Amino acid sequence: MSVPYKIEASEELLVGGQNEQTRASAKVPIIARQFVSERALKTLDIVEKFVEEECIPADPIYAQQIGEGIANRFSAHPQIIEDLKKRARELGLWNMFLPKNHFKEGAGFSNLEYGLMAEYLGKSHIASEATNCAAPDTGNMEVFAKYGTQEQKDKWLKPLLAGEIRSAFLMTEPDVASSDATNISLKMHRDGDHYVLNGSKWWSSGAGDPRCKIYITMAKSDPDNSNVYRQQSVVLVPAETPGVTIKRMLSVFGFDDAPHGHGHITFDNVRVPVSNIILGEGRGFEVIQGRLGPGRIHHAMRSIGSAEKALEYFLARANDPRKKPFGKFLHEHGVMLERVARSRIEIDAARLLVLNAAMMIDSKDAKFALKEIAEAKVLVPDTLLKVLDRAIQAYGGAGVSQDTPLANMWAHGRTMRIVDGPDEVHLIQLGRNENKKGKFFLDKIEWQKKKSEEMAKSYGIEKRDILQLDRQHSKAKL
Repeated sequence: MSVPYKIEASEELLVGGQNEQTRASAKVPIIARQFVSERALKTLDIVEKFVEEECIPADPIYAQQIGEGIANRFSAHPQIIEDLKKRARELGLWNMFLPKNHFKEGAGFSNLEYGLMAEYLGKSHIASEATNCAAPDTGNMEVFAKYGTQEQKDKWLKPLLAGEIRSAFLMTEPDVASSDATNISLKMHRDGDHYVLNGSKWWSSGAGDPRCKIYITMAKSDPDNSNVYRQQSVVLVPAETPGVTIKRMLSVFGFDDAPHGHGHITFDNVRVPVSNIILGEGRGFEVIQGRLGPGRIHHAMRSIGSAEKALEYFLARANDPRKKPFGKFLHEHGVMLERVARSRIEIDAARLLVLNAAMMIDSKDAKFALKEIAEAKVLVPDTLLKVLDRAIQAYGGAGVSQDTPLANMWAHGRTMRIVDGPDEVHLIQLGRNENKKGKFFLDKIEWQKKKSEEMAKSYGIEKRDILQLDRQHSKAKL
């Protein structure tokens, strides 16, 4: 495929009309550089240029083309997104997220290589969709590619890979504590050659888009099974199935995220063919665990880019000659430089954590990297929110208004501490696994103390505190 952006080693890659910015390929952390192919480095530079020059300027156009009014906003399909998708395909930026060591359907990159690209996609509201790398489609496509039958792949995966339709993942429910997936209670029973579903789901991201044609849905198929992890199944529900109702869309700190949105959906005797089951009855946990691991790391990858964008806005405000509080640039007030420095440190540290998780997945699979994924899932949103808060503070009133993207970015960043499992779930599991080492470390430390005493005897030393003084000014009278 020909690439309109001609990038030669001998020429400068201008990004955003500037020639002082280091290319994305030159900013790959040295610890990860040996695992990134030359093809991926070239693609990374193209991703950066595409996002900075075409997607970010298009973000406000997309928002305006969505229009006004609930019905209109959740029926809209802005032309600019299709234009950008066409452009992305011309550039070879399509389906980069499917890792080459697990799937043949992707663009041939590793999780690490995609992680570096996803960082730039995270700087734009629409760049991920423009390159067909947007959630929840990415996770859903992995489900189809990993677990789907050939019939399911032909019917749903092919149009998803082509960017012709979109999808939603329905797991969370309004009436139970969904952070514990064993509580999922959408009823599902077999009736002949169909399954019948009754109940409701919410936070069904993507369900508002008129192009959303398929719901990957978790339901309780065997509530009496003694193994609580075998009570659930995952089934495919076409969006236009009779009995499916999108009752309302849910806002995120006041943002409706149209037309994508987050739906509250009810199922009233919804019938789907038995052939729509994923893997088989009772294997729902296996499916969702296989899906959520990569989904979590993708969120973290994009969030690094959001944090970088927040820092860019912070630095722009700190150097704006039009706005000088107390007669000085904002950066001339020392506290601001400290906040910039802390932001830089925290973003760089978070990036290394994300790339380490990606490399762990590449070395085997997502299950092998559960600890590293959980660490990134907890740390990265927290880092993003800290940097955004500093940037918002620097802008004052403009920071919380629609005049900057910071407020909207904060709203989405805050949800990252909840989606795909709240922080508390990951922290408890991380803490529990880490605490398993406690007895070993207790025994090791006691052994080392005993060994030290034995060594002291062998050297003829009376073991005592090196700061022991035992000073007495006078003896106490009896």
